[in-house]
Amino acid sequence: MPITLDKKLPAVDILNNENIFVMDDKRASNQDIRPIEVLIVNLMPTKEATETQLLRYLSNTPLQINVDFLYMATHESKNTRPEHLQTFYKTFEDIKDKYYDGLIITGAPVEKLPFDEVDYWEELSQIFDWKHNHVYSTLHLCWGAQAGLYYKYGIDKVKIGYKLSGVYSQKVVERLSPLMRSFDDFFLSPHSRHTEVLESDILNRTNLQILAKGDQVGLSILSSRDMREVYSFGHLEYDRDTLGKEYLRDSKLNKKTAIPVNYFPKDDPEQEPELRWSLAASTFFTNWLNYAVYQETPYRLEDLERDSSYYGYL
Repeated sequence: MPITLDKKLPAVDILNNENIFVMDDKRASNQDIRPIEVLIVNLMPTKEATETQLLRYLSNTPLQINVDFLYMATHESKNTRPEHLQTFYKTFEDIKDKYYDGLIITGAPVEKLPFDEVDYWEELSQIFDWKHNHVYSTLHLCWGAQAGLYYKYGIDKVKIGYKLSGVYSQKVVERLSPLMRSFDDFFLSPHSRHTEVLESDILNRTNLQILAKGDQVGLSILSSRDMREVYSFGHLEYDRDTLGKEYLRDSKLNKKTAIPVNYFPKDDPEQEPELRWSLAASTFFTNWLNYAVYQETPYRLEDLERDSSYYGYL
């Protein structure tokens, strides 16, 4: 089954050209099933690119999925046209009475700021509170993962001292987790950040499982044992050229910007990067949708209101 989207969304044409099956909302209304409801809180500046990246992997499943996009009403987006947000996005006020099987909170280019100084932190905190009774499983990505850990456990991010940018190897350390099913012992993933979360903080202050980590990247993927909270510090969703675009952007501001590690062939920015993480990305997002969302979420999403066990998960 396909992912269901507004047929005017720019990502639809891109995905159709890649032979990824998407269904417009009119056709989907005739399907006699209960589709999976997913909310994407898109905090990235290049929202249209992030939409396509995430939808590409969410589409790789036999499940029918309805997707809503949400933006921060308290933040002025400088890189996305207002008409795009008005047409395809919702605000928290629009969805606060809805229920979702899954929630994705993306990264954001604000990691150098203290969380409390991010201009939409109060609004995002409302979403963190709201999701307890309105969402079954939440997937936090990069800064979204750091923000989720800070809000729930008080664990702050730590500056690395340089930008961790490149394609790095990670080792699966918790093979029994369904989220790691079908992974090889090692997999590659892009990372792009200036900060990290310390493993000692996770071990000492939470009961989260460490599913994958790497010598260069540190922690990579964490999860609660019931998979209702998942944290990924990399960017498995990135396109082939995303790190390259970030490098060109940064190098215009600082000529000493380091070339992303293990990314351009022979470290030559003139050459096309090799795509080496797509299989891991597809496996990870499919596992999340299947094992953390579809097989566990209640048929009646309204029952989440009565699921008090959520508050005590570990």
